[in-house]
Amino acid sequence: MAVNTGNPELDREVEDWLKWDKNEKNKAEIEELLKVNDGDTLVKIFEKRLEFGTAGLRGVMAAGPSRMNDLTVIQATQGMAKYLLECFDDVKTQGVVIGYDGRYNSSRFASLATRAFITMGIPVHLFSALVPTPYIPFSVCRLKTKAGIMITASHNPKEDNGYKVYWENGAQIISPDDKNILLRSLDNLAPWDEAWDDSVREHALVSDPLENINQLYFDVLSKECLRDELNQKTSLKFTYTPVHGVGAPYVKMAFETCKFQPYIPVQEQIEPDPEFSTVKFPNPEEGKSTLNLALATAARNNSTVILANDPDADRLAVAELQPNGEWKVFSGNELGALLGWWMWTRAEQKGQDPTTAAMIASTVSSKILQTMAEREGFLFDETLTGFKWMANRGLQLQKEGYQILFAFEEAIGFMCGIHVPDKDGVSAAAHLSEMAVHLESKGSTLNGQLQEIYLKYGHHVSLVSYYLCYDPVVINRIFERLRNFENAPKTYPKSLMGGKYVVKGVRDLTNGFDSRQPDGKALLPTSSSSQMITFYFENGLDATIRTSGTEPKIKYYTELRAPPTQSDRQQVQSTLDEMVQALVDEFLQPTLNHLTPRPE
Repeated sequence: MAVNTGNPELDREVEDWLKWDKNEKNKAEIEELLKVNDGDTLVKIFEKRLEFGTAGLRGVMAAGPSRMNDLTVIQATQGMAKYLLECFDDVKTQGVVIGYDGRYNSSRFASLATRAFITMGIPVHLFSALVPTPYIPFSVCRLKTKAGIMITASHNPKEDNGYKVYWENGAQIISPDDKNILLRSLDNLAPWDEAWDDSVREHALVSDPLENINQLYFDVLSKECLRDELNQKTSLKFTYTPVHGVGAPYVKMAFETCKFQPYIPVQEQIEPDPEFSTVKFPNPEEGKSTLNLALATAARNNSTVILANDPDADRLAVAELQPNGEWKVFSGNELGALLGWWMWTRAEQKGQDPTTAAMIASTVSSKILQTMAEREGFLFDETLTGFKWMANRGLQLQKEGYQILFAFEEAIGFMCGIHVPDKDGVSAAAHLSEMAVHLESKGSTLNGQLQEIYLKYGHHVSLVSYYLCYDPVVINRIFERLRNFENAPKTYPKSLMGGKYVVKGVRDLTNGFDSRQPDGKALLPTSSSSQMITFYFENGLDATIRTSGTEPKIKYYTELRAPPTQSDRQQVQSTLDEMVQALVDEFLQPTLNHLTPRPE
């Protein structure tokens, strides 16, 4: 088909794409746009390639270099194979590991990626079944491979897919490796011979690690968990949902490993379903709107604790029935406080020296671990948002002699220990369940213990939400206004509500400014390609506004920290609510900017 859009560079890119793409459905999509002369859409599709964000490559499954499809997977993997050969002399012996979730095309994408590696003589451990994302970093560490790939879009809508890359240390890739893989991809855009042959399972360089990794993973979990009589005899009943994802058989094995009675399954959601047919969003972080069926199942079975993984089982949501008959869905920050307390309690019982223990949280998460660390004497460290930063930092601290007890992010991601250098919803479910059983044996509950934590360390009240915004120009305008608030660079808002709440410091990780540092430079790494500003208020509120790395969202993360002497939680909550409403109105201006509120 002749390509003539009036833009010679675009014409060349489209011609190359049509020449290389052997997926007839995707080719037809581009050809239809040419037929109707839709140059605007073609420009949007071809103007930039998918890039590694906080969760690797992720996008809608459709034709073109800015979307997830056969050809972008082939191109990315060809670049990665070339880069691995440059980096490691032993990659042809150690190989890579590849897994995939239950989304549309995930298995095919995994096979096409495998083909690129074996074409270069690199062996591939290709899982024969759907696996949780944490299996990939665990496998990289245990099998000593040079890299790992997980084909998943986690909790994104059904139309999306993704490509997450782990390096030889088991952590997700960070710069410069992410940039270098993309650069090598640009040198290897034309598919190699046999690139489209996805019949790879019988190849001599392909093996299945499933049975071995199952054994190794649950051996580690059995050593980490209590596995005592309480687990066997507890009257607690746990309801579980994988939200149409991969988690069910793995959480089942985790329960067996820890000697629990079987969980009560949410039957409508227990099998993998790429349609995510019973939920609007396959994201348990959304709370009761995603957990309705789990709540109904629990009620029918007199179950008081609900566990929910997201579709690739690297996150964990939890709900608990309260004495008043209402269900409490815990926030990620609340679960971080509970699991942090539990991992510290368990470490103390084993005689852990606090001076060699460490916990980590992302900068937008609750500072409850920091408060615990100040009181208990262990190290707390803060990183940028995303487990690629927390895991790499944890591995670095481990090399320095620290025992990594726990890391978390407010988006219901938890890393218990560092056997899996990433968030892991399977092991988190096991540890959380053991904690619940331990508390129940002492006449307490998860929420009861949470209140005890706040009594000891002070109330940490948080509110996390977002607005949807599909226009990058509007997003940029919102953040640039905050950076030039007094019509000059680096002049940020100084207060809320006409001076009622005063800002004492500002950190901008987009331009590297931090008013709290003597030289005005932020300590954490900066990125000009993403928006992120934190305001520190005199009364103890920290508020971060940032763009999402995977979705069209402007997120805001707020936490008001009170001293233990301030026992009135409702007063703390009331102050937080007032400040957050003012922050949204004055900083984001949702009406003026036509922002769409978070769906109920």
